[in-house]
Amino acid sequence: LFSYINLHQWKVLVSHFFSSLVNLISPSKNVRRFGQTIQSMSLRGDSKSPGLSLKAGSKASGPTPTKRRSSVLWSETLDVHQKSSFSTKEIKRQEAIFELYRGEQDLIEDLQLARKAYHDPMLKLLIMTEEELAHIFGDLDAYIPLHQELLMKLTEETGPDGTVDQIGQIVIDWLPGLKAYKNYCSNQLAAKALLDQKKQDKRVQDFLQRCLESPFSRKLDLWSFLDIPRSRLVKYPLLLREILKHTPPDHPDVASLDRAITIIQEILSDINMRKGESECQYYIDKLEFLDEKQRDPLIDDCKVLLCHGELRNKSGSRLHVFLFSELLVLTRPVTRNDRSCFQVYRQPIPVRDLALEDLQDGEIRMGGSFRGAFTNGEKAKNVFRVSSLDPSHGQSHTLHVSNVYHKQQWLNGLRTAMAQQHGAPAQPRESVPEKHRSPSISAAICDAETDENCPPPSAGPKLRPQTLSKTRLDQKLQGSLRRKETGV
Repeated sequence: LFSYINLHQWKVLVSHFFSSLVNLISPSKNVRRFGQTIQSMSLRGDSKSPGLSLKAGSKASGPTPTKRRSSVLWSETLDVHQKSSFSTKEIKRQEAIFELYRGEQDLIEDLQLARKAYHDPMLKLLIMTEEELAHIFGDLDAYIPLHQELLMKLTEETGPDGTVDQIGQIVIDWLPGLKAYKNYCSNQLAAKALLDQKKQDKRVQDFLQRCLESPFSRKLDLWSFLDIPRSRLVKYPLLLREILKHTPPDHPDVASLDRAITIIQEILSDINMRKGESECQYYIDKLEFLDEKQRDPLIDDCKVLLCHGELRNKSGSRLHVFLFSELLVLTRPVTRNDRSCFQVYRQPIPVRDLALEDLQDGEIRMGGSFRGAFTNGEKAKNVFRVSSLDPSHGQSHTLHVSNVYHKQQWLNGLRTAMAQQHGAPAQPRESVPEKHRSPSISAAICDAETDENCPPPSAGPKLRPQTLSKTRLDQKLQGSLRRKETGV
């Protein structure tokens, strides 16, 4: 179809489609018993998200302003006489229950919106294939009845005065259904990668931009809607704790809420484990081995990806380093047949053979000079070295990290992996500011080539560097692995 439609015709077609789409998406409906959403509560993660549909045919000279979701508190739905009949603690408890309820309704509306405003139009306009959309959206529709069930049970439990007496057992019975999100969350990394790839298509770009500028999107992009279920899952323990916090000690809900919190934490832990394994396998599948000898059998045992990041060597070439539970793998990002992958650089180093050395700032000069050698190279900061204790590997890599935070992330990850391999408790992890945490680490890596004339390491038991002091580690490494590093 699109081969016969030029760009102008395409834009006209999409414009007409969006005009009709606005009529399909209705504003949020009011909740009869519970009233409207809570914006002021601290637990409300999307309290700043605006949203309301635009009337069909309306025009504006500039971007159409979006209206926020209503923000009436539960207590504001009561008249003066009703409000005075409740204690302050009970009002706070009902506000917390109300927040749980309204959040479920908002989630349902967003899931329906994702289908109605994004999935169905892109399928109808042939912007993406049905298979591509299924990969990106997953079973999003299947979760709507699950959350509608909780809304129904809470509504049935609501008394004439608008209060919910007991909620604990309702939640306990409902929570196991959240296990259905395992597959959805596990597929998110691959779904996001495919969506980013499809955004290179001009038609996809144009469609998503029009959606973003439309009032129904509340200035949220498509991925924000697809990620809403995950963000909702991690909010359940907080919501339940808030309800428990304002529940009297002698209330029947205390025990059941405690149990519900334990259940949701176990479910989230299970989902996180499955998601982590899926992420690990996703990157393993993207590894490209130029020589089959590079493929260490341990790669099949890797179930956890501890950290990874895009790095650069001395020449400025990009490298991407992966620290798996069993292996440290250095790669080069490449593209094969329009598919991004990671070409393995050098032989992967088993974590059990790793030696880690934390280098002091100024100890190494950029450009390959060490400890005051005659060079004009700049002294490096935030540097550490990893090497292999196995003589057959003969590798040593000095990594220059972009900042102290990323360096500490790498050190913590390496020490944890090495301790687990040697069956020893990990060293105390140095604190990393929570506000800086990120899923990947950006750093600059410097290669170190092995001197072929160096004598082999001395025989004896393998070194466990995570249990040695830096001085002892230096002595051990210098005595057993005399290497000439050339790529700092």
